[in-house]
This record gives sequence, C-alpha cells and structure tokens, in this order.
Amino acid sequence: MPRFSIVVPSHGVAGRLSLALDSVLAQSFGDFELIPVCDAPDAPAADVVAGYAERDSRVTPVHSPPSAGLAGARNTGLRAAVGGHVLFLDGDDVLVPGALAALDARLSAVGDVDVLYFEHERTPWWEGEPTNPAAPLLARTPVGAFSPGRAPQLTGVALPAWSAVYRRTFLTERGLTFPGDHFTDVGFGGLVALRAERVAALRAVVVRHLLRRQGNRLGLPGEHHAELLDQTELVLTRAAEQDLPADRLKPLFEQLFSAVLKTAAHPRRLTSGRRAFFRRASALYRRHRPAGYRAPGGSVGVQHRLLASGSYAAFRSLRAAHRTASRAAALLPRPRGLRTRLRYAVALRLPLDRNLVVYCAYWGRGYACNPAAIHAKARLLAPQLRPVFLVEPEAVGTVPPGVEHAVIGSRKYWQVLARAKYLVNNANFADAVVKRPGSVHLQTQHGTPLKTMGADQATYPVVAAATGSFAKLLARVDRWDYNLTSNRHSTEMWERAFPSTHETLEYGYPRNDVYCTATAEDVVRVRRELGVPDGKKALLYAPTHRDYATGFETGLNLAEFCEAIGDDYVVLLRAHYFYDQGASRGGGRIIDVTGHRSSEDVCLAADALITDYSSIMFDYANLDRPIVAYADDWDVYRETRGVYFDLMELPPGRVARTPEELAAVFRDGSYADETATALRAAFRERFCQFDDGRAAERVVRRVLLGEPPESIPPVIPLAERVPAPAATLVRS
Repeated sequence: MPRFSIVVPSHGVAGRLSLALDSVLAQSFGDFELIPVCDAPDAPAADVVAGYAERDSRVTPVHSPPSAGLAGARNTGLRAAVGGHVLFLDGDDVLVPGALAALDARLSAVGDVDVLYFEHERTPWWEGEPTNPAAPLLARTPVGAFSPGRAPQLTGVALPAWSAVYRRTFLTERGLTFPGDHFTDVGFGGLVALRAERVAALRAVVVRHLLRRQGNRLGLPGEHHAELLDQTELVLTRAAEQDLPADRLKPLFEQLFSAVLKTAAHPRRLTSGRRAFFRRASALYRRHRPAGYRAPGGSVGVQHRLLASGSYAAFRSLRAAHRTASRAAALLPRPRGLRTRLRYAVALRLPLDRNLVVYCAYWGRGYACNPAAIHAKARLLAPQLRPVFLVEPEAVGTVPPGVEHAVIGSRKYWQVLARAKYLVNNANFADAVVKRPGSVHLQTQHGTPLKTMGADQATYPVVAAATGSFAKLLARVDRWDYNLTSNRHSTEMWERAFPSTHETLEYGYPRNDVYCTATAEDVVRVRRELGVPDGKKALLYAPTHRDYATGFETGLNLAEFCEAIGDDYVVLLRAHYFYDQGASRGGGRIIDVTGHRSSEDVCLAADALITDYSSIMFDYANLDRPIVAYADDWDVYRETRGVYFDLMELPPGRVARTPEELAAVFRDGSYADETATALRAAFRERFCQFDDGRAAERVVRRVLLGEPPESIPPVIPLAERVPAPAATLVRS
C-alpha cells in the first residue's frame, strides 16, 4: 500500500496539467500513487495523462464525466485510491520540491491523525507577491497532534481541500465525500473538521496554487451561488446534530457567513435572484446563530445585523454605498475622432442585428484564411445571415464579387461592428471594439503554435518588446466566446497562452477543408494559375518571420539551390505575410507567390514543402506530401522566440541544417523515402487530428446556427481521409 494517493482532477486545465504531474513525479519521496481524473478517454487531458501512464506505473488515470463536476472527479479519485493518506491537488497546482518528504516526516512525528493541515501559497498568474492565507490559521495550533477543540479556528471551511492530507480510512469509514457541484470545499472541509478526532498542522508550504487570470470559477456570475447556502446549511445542520460546543460553533458560523455576506454584497456574482438569496441566508442565519452570539464591529457587523433582521432593502442600500467606482469608463468606445466615437456610441445603443455576421482576416489584409472558409460555408448553410467582410482600403480588390465588405475605419465599419451578433476573426479586432452582451466572438486562429504565443511570450525580451502591452492583448482575448483549434496540441497551448473563459472548439481549421475536398482538376487549375510548367515538380519554400531580424531574408540562396537540385524542380517562394508588398521576387525557376491570396491554393500546387519553423507545415501535413525542415538557425530561433516543442525531435520529415544538406535530400530522393514518410506519419498523427474537410460545417452549425454540441458532425478518423492528389499523380 503506497503512503500517499494523490488525486488530480484535470477538467479545463490540459494546458497546465503537465506542470502538476511533473511536480508530483519529481518528488524525492516516491512512495505514492498518482491518480489523474480525466473527463473521458478522448478528452484533452487524457492525451497528456496517457504519456505519463506509459512512462510511470505509479500513474493510474480514472475517468469522471464533466457533468459530475469537481466534486464528482474527486470522489471518483477517492474511490480508486488505495494509499494510506489522500492528497487532493488541482490540475493547475503544483507540489513544492520536497513536499511529500515533509508530509511523511510530519505524519511520522505526530502519529496516527485523521487530518494534517498545511500551508499553501497563492501565486498570481502574472505578477505580484505570493500570499499564504493558511499561515495565520495554523500559527496558533498546538505543536503535536491535538483534538479539533483545541484549535477552534480550524473549522475546515476556510481552507481548500488541497491544503490538507487525509487518512484514507478516516474518510471511507465515516462516509466523507465531496458534496454538491459548487462550493464543495466548504461542505467537505466543514464535515471533515466536524468528524475528525485527532488533527495536526505542518507550518510549511506544500502546495503552490496558481491564481487563474479569469479568477476562481466560483466567483463568476451565475445561479450556482445558491449552492453556497446549500453547503452552509449542510455543515451547520451537522454541527447542530453533533451538538457542537459554543467555542467551536462560533468561528464556524462566522467563517461560513463571511462567505455568504461576501456573495450577497457582490453585485456581479448574483445577476438575478439577489432578494431570494438574501432571504434564505437570513433564515439560515437566525436558525443557526449561536446563543449569545455578538456580531463583529464596523460595516461587517452592520451587514450581520441587517441579515439577522431580514432587511434586504437596507442591505441593498448599504451595498450600493460601498460599491466600487462605476465600470462605465472602461466600457466607453475609444475609436479615434470625436464624430466617429459619437456615431459608434449611438450604434451601440441600438439592438443587436441577430442576422449580421462580421468577418475579418489578418487585420483586414483581404478575403482569406478561416474567416473566408466559414463565410463561404455559411452562405450555403445559413443564407438568412448577412455577412460583411472587413478589409483595409488597399485590399478591397481581393474581395470576391458578391461579397459585401466594409473598409476598416469607415462609418459602415463601426456601424456593423456595433450591431453584429457574430464577429469572426483570425487575429483580433481593434481595442476600441466593445464586446456587447449577447454578441458572439469567434477566434479562429491562423496556425498551429510551434513558437510561443500570447502571455507565454513575456519571458522572451525581443518578442515581448514587439508585442506591446500584454494587458491590452489579454483584454482583447477576454472578448472571445469561442476559440478554434485543429489539434490537441493547440488546445493545450492556447489555454496557456490566452487564459480566459472562452470555450475551445476542437473542430479543425475551416481553411484546411480544401485539403480533403479538392480534386485532381483543382490541383491542375491552381498550378496553371501560378505558372507552374507542366512536367515540373513544384517545391514550396515558405520561411517564417524572425523577430530578431529586420526585413525579409530567406536564409537560402534560391538560385544556387535550384542549380544544385537539377532541372526537374521549380520553387514557389511564399514569404511571411508581414513581407507581402505586392512585388515579385526571382524569376524563371523561382515563382514568387507571396502575394497570392490563398495559401491553401499554393499548398495544393506544391509537390513538397520546404520550411523552417512556419506553421504552414502543420497545414500542409494534411496533404500527406513530403516536408523538409530547413533549420539553419534553430538554436537561435528557439532561444530568442521560444518554442513549445523541439522540432528537431519531432520533425515532419527530413531535416537539413545547411544549403548543401538541403540540396542533397532532393538530389538523392531521401526527402520522400521511407524514413521521411515515417516521420511525416507520426507528425500527422499528432497535428492533423481534426482537419477532416468538415471543419467549416461544424463551426457554422455550432456558432452561427446554435446547434447543440451532440448534433455536430464527428471528426473523420485520420486513416479514413483521402487528401487531395499531388500533381505527379494528376499527370498520370
């Protein structure tokens, strides 16, 4: 039997789950079992956990449906536990180094206790000093083991479940489980403290809790706050049945109603039903108030007395008097120009147009990428919707005939942004755009992240300087309702890079649908449009942007490369869109396609891809055609830009470090040999999970038509997909 069973619920924390698991497996004390609780075998966290389970026999994952909530996940983990003591760790928390050794030593010193409470550290997600809220509660506890009556301030309701370790047989013999769906720590902690006979304290930090940027889920608005009263009633009822002594009942009562009053006085938590919440809380207060109880002084005492009297009108007035400054200033529109601001402000007061959809791609560079693919599918599946594409003045000519558009900065631009029900973008709308209640913002992204993104860029000075204000960036992220991903890796990385409350849609990238739906005739047509000569193999060279470089540098002499590989090939040069200036480069065997509106067309035309670290490799992999990574400055790029995984360990095909190596793999054909094919297959398995040709349909049905998740077409397995044929097959 292991010393510890460590239960780790993982719902919604796939991006940080590996940090929690690593912190446990790296402990110097190794006598434990680690029980991650996943939503389902195919959930995002399950992919993370599966790798750990394969490498370490101490990892034994179990499953609990999301509908069971945090309480259900913990109870499932508790039922699976066989260790002597149980520790509950949230999926975005970590054990400090040496934590288990310290717990083992303390338990050995104090003997057989039911509960060992310990300190924890709350760490701000971005910046600020960590806090240790458990330290004051534990500072006054006896040195060794003691009965709960000797430390009445340890009521259990003021400490989270992961700030203690529990004797497993104590929990199972007394039938102690996590109650309810929300505020379960309040109920569990209170019930545990009421039933415990011997407890102890460890005055040292064991768990480091990362405060989420979006705050605790329990602090969000919603009807779930009524469950705080359920947990309060449960604990106080058990205390009355147990005839809890007055010296223990008073701090229990006070700590419970401190949380209740905080919720009752918070204008954003209770969006409706405030009066009903107050009246029920008032009844509970009067029913369970200890004999001779004296309310605290100051404004808190006034709240106690108003709650006891049931005076909701007076309580509401008090709450209004103490409310923080109005948020109206933060919600004011900020487009430039007084006349524009006034027009936008007026438009924001008009009702939302529930049939209006606004699209934008690459900050208005044209009709492209995921927004364009969604737009095209919506015209078929939802013709009742009115779509408007936003473009810069110089990009108006890229808009296909029949597509309504608005020029960015124009009067129409601000009007449609103010009134649209749906806003779809692969980047971000301007800071001045207001997220209206009832509007739906869909972030489609425009690639799979190899390089660090969002908040993860902060530790890389070159990138951080170019990014600007991270506070403004994350304010834009807060407007998202949905975020689209094309693979599980992206799901995890976006969660880290863009922490907020949006919902992730693992539907695939709509722009990549064409890689499964295009025909041989489509491939022939695109090659002719791009000027690829008949009988030639087209190599797409698509280098990415370097944050540490100025201007466009290919890092490869294309003329010399073409000379070295022979006459069978032509090169399609597609520079990063930052360098699209409409001018052609090269000539003859070098065809500049940087300005071509569709990267998907360019990929269809290419027989193979050469890239360094561009995200185009993840999209091109859907075609199952050869890919060569030209990594001449990988070490510099990795150190200055930051990456999420080592591309050299998981490449999409052959890797070349020098121009000579790159030319060699094409001269000898190794760019498409068995080794290259095996590398590509592993790459596709990881990064082509959801791109099956139906991504746009799924997005339209779920986001624009509001169909329930269970009715959305499932993803076609990778082995059953038929990619668009390459030109070499077309010619035969």
